[in-house]
Amino acid sequence: MHSNYDKFPFVPVTQRSADCVTGWGDALRHVTAAAPDAEKVIICVECYPGVFEDDVDRAVNELFPAASILRSRSYFKTPAEIDALVCRELTDDPVFGLLSRLELADFVDSRRLRQAADELETATSGVFFVTGTGAILAAPQADLLVYADLARWEIQQRQRRGEISNLGAENRGERPAAQYKRAFFVDWRVADRVKKQLLPRIHFLLDTNDRSTPKLTTGDLFRRGLCVASRQPFRVVPFFDPGPWGGQWMREVCDLPSGPPNYAWCFDCVPEENSLLLGFGDRRVEVPAIDLVFAHPRELLGEAVHARFGTEFPIRFDFLDTMGGGNLSLQVHPLTEYIQEHFGLQYTQDESYYLLDAGDDACVYLGLKDDTDPVAMARELEKAQAGGPAFAVEKYVNRWPARKHDHFLIPAGTIHCSGRDSMVLEISATPYIFTFKLWDWGRLGLDGRPRPIHLEHGLRNIQWDRTTDWVQRELINQVEPLKEGAGWREERTGLHRREFIETRRHWFTEPVPHHTNGGVNVLNLVEGSTAVVESPEGAFEPFTVHYAETFIVPACVGAYTVRPVAPVSEPLGTVKAFVRTNA
Repeated sequence: MHSNYDKFPFVPVTQRSADCVTGWGDALRHVTAAAPDAEKVIICVECYPGVFEDDVDRAVNELFPAASILRSRSYFKTPAEIDALVCRELTDDPVFGLLSRLELADFVDSRRLRQAADELETATSGVFFVTGTGAILAAPQADLLVYADLARWEIQQRQRRGEISNLGAENRGERPAAQYKRAFFVDWRVADRVKKQLLPRIHFLLDTNDRSTPKLTTGDLFRRGLCVASRQPFRVVPFFDPGPWGGQWMREVCDLPSGPPNYAWCFDCVPEENSLLLGFGDRRVEVPAIDLVFAHPRELLGEAVHARFGTEFPIRFDFLDTMGGGNLSLQVHPLTEYIQEHFGLQYTQDESYYLLDAGDDACVYLGLKDDTDPVAMARELEKAQAGGPAFAVEKYVNRWPARKHDHFLIPAGTIHCSGRDSMVLEISATPYIFTFKLWDWGRLGLDGRPRPIHLEHGLRNIQWDRTTDWVQRELINQVEPLKEGAGWREERTGLHRREFIETRRHWFTEPVPHHTNGGVNVLNLVEGSTAVVESPEGAFEPFTVHYAETFIVPACVGAYTVRPVAPVSEPLGTVKAFVRTNA
């Protein structure tokens, strides 16, 4: 099925293109024009790790040669000291670490920072720019505060191109996977603690995703955009990535470029990773979607969900495309107690596979066969990983046929993977990247290296009693009719009672009434070309969604409807996920 899938959804904020200033020259002139008329002016440009700080400094030098620039890197500890500082969080595992509890102040030399702050304090005249990650530490009382932000997806692209180092490090050119791991477990945790404090008071937001053409808007308009998004349905900006098992379905349905050999993943709703586009006339400012979670957690998540998860978005929708590709890696996710004890997280990646589409021979590997011998299976996995015979997956793991609109539930501890020729909408909790691969079918990653396998972790989390009968009874197509109305019906499709996410499917030819019931809703149009989301009270403008698009309905919206855009003969379908708050 072809669709008019929108790859660049945005939240309209104002109709004035002038509210978004583009280019280094106009952006910096706009900032300095807002400075107070005083003999001494301090402008702080705090940068998220991954921003090209030299570009900021170069632009300041070209436009304001008389201004003084204090670079935050001048008071950072040495790279060797910072490497030693973060080694505990990074561990020696190639993929997993510990979420850092470090503060940005831990990365700086206190003596040099104090000296820099004193020089700023004692200066009597001139324009001073303080730039870089940690600039705010030297200039907490700056006259103007600019926050230079960028999407994590763009950070990953810069890592892959060998263009940036990690926070305080000199590791440009290190393997992208290692840079990503360090950013994930250390840099982003440290920077987000500062960001949460600064977003309510920044004077300007600088979007640095496009190196040649940064975009600037005022702090007030940036905050207005987040406020608008928190009160109406919206979509984040999806991103797509190839993989060793990737397929061709998304290339066709989502109209993707022909360059990569395949597209394996799409993050369609992962605010931890995705961006949010704010619209000002015909111009767009791109910010990390997590900024919205930080700024409006109660409106977005709801009181009960916020109380439980804080400023984390607990529901993830993503695509796994193996149509014309290969099997995913055989894997298992950690049990709650395991992820708490070993990695310091409070919840784990319970998930499910919803089949958006499936080939004739599509399948899902799920659960163990009866009478599986754990010792024998572990021994064969170890031999396969050591270069011996390929692991005989179907000797130990159930292979279930998969059809379009099937729903497979996968509570943590259940061995699983999607087979080839499947298009999976993965609905899961969002505990970052903790997947334990057990077997990867003997293949290499796209970088030509073996993909990391985590047998020790995985074997300690497999629930050996989740065998054939239990899986069929508990995890496959657990459809329960709930209620119906004129032209619509609602079904419960999961998730398992061990999982905190509930999913509901609606089939409809007429408007369907929904209600957030005080918690964030995430939906995907799994059948049909186009639908419209509306407020019965006119609280927001009608919102159009297309086939396979995921959209978020903030908790504060309350009542809303979803209807076909025109009369239809065949039912449309949505799958909705929300956090159970009465469990």
